[in-house]
Amino acid sequence: MVKVFIDGKEGTTGLELHERLKERKDIELTVLPEEMRKNREARRECINSSDIVFLCLPDDAARDAVAFVDNDKVRIIDASTAHRTEAGWAYGFPELSQEMRNNIIKSNRVAVPGCHASGFLALIYPLIKLGIMPSNYPVVCHSLTGYSGGGKKMIAEYDAMRESGSLKAPRQYALSQEHKHLKEMQYIGGLQALPLFNPIVCDYYRGMEVTVPIYSALLINQPDARHVHAALSGYYEGQKLVKVMPFEYELSGNMLAADMLAGHNGMNIQIFGNSERIVLSAVFDNLGKGASGAAVQCMNIMLGLPDDYMM
Repeated sequence: MVKVFIDGKEGTTGLELHERLKERKDIELTVLPEEMRKNREARRECINSSDIVFLCLPDDAARDAVAFVDNDKVRIIDASTAHRTEAGWAYGFPELSQEMRNNIIKSNRVAVPGCHASGFLALIYPLIKLGIMPSNYPVVCHSLTGYSGGGKKMIAEYDAMRESGSLKAPRQYALSQEHKHLKEMQYIGGLQALPLFNPIVCDYYRGMEVTVPIYSALLINQPDARHVHAALSGYYEGQKLVKVMPFEYELSGNMLAADMLAGHNGMNIQIFGNSERIVLSAVFDNLGKGASGAAVQCMNIMLGLPDDYMM
């Protein structure tokens, strides 16, 4: 029986993790009572007596939690931003490369990707690795997300303002180009410069659509949309949770909905366009493949189980 502790169960990701794991028969889930969840010594004891610990905490608290570890057998899966580009931490997106999957298998420290970064990297990482997109490409990324991606504070804000209708319109944010996911988007993606990033939060609860528009003329050998589709299809062939949809994918009303995979654990990659302009989109659940679903997938891999076991 694998002993699992969720540190930070009261946040959105922590609550989702608890719901995903509480019925599993192969793990023993430790939960601190409400009055003890911020007690440092109680947390330290839970961390060091567990086989796997999920950190669903702010960055500084996640770093503190890692410092609590004095048992070298404890395996940490961190859902915060704190360790995604840190040496010694495996990046928890196994579909990006066999090397990343192997790192997750053998590592005691795994960082779960950010939700926006997950969609972005699923699109551009293979293109750079395959020699299709140059590392100096001036990448632009648009990302639509449900308001659950903003955590408990934003969820409460939307719930409180719903009757007035004041938050019905989509809202751009991180306009100063300082979004916390930018560092991993550049570093993991292998880009020479930070992408221009345009995140937008909308009045629906969960679901995400990350889009990268690209010019064929700026790619190596100037491939058209069908060639890019073929390249990505081959790259992700055989993956259980990341799927490249057919090029002529039939959309409802010729529109791509950001919530079409809400409640699911996978990601759909879709390619549109022509010989000059190409649109790459990743659609997934920001609380699924973008957060708790990705964390459970990493745990499954660490335990030698199928990626989608009990998901």
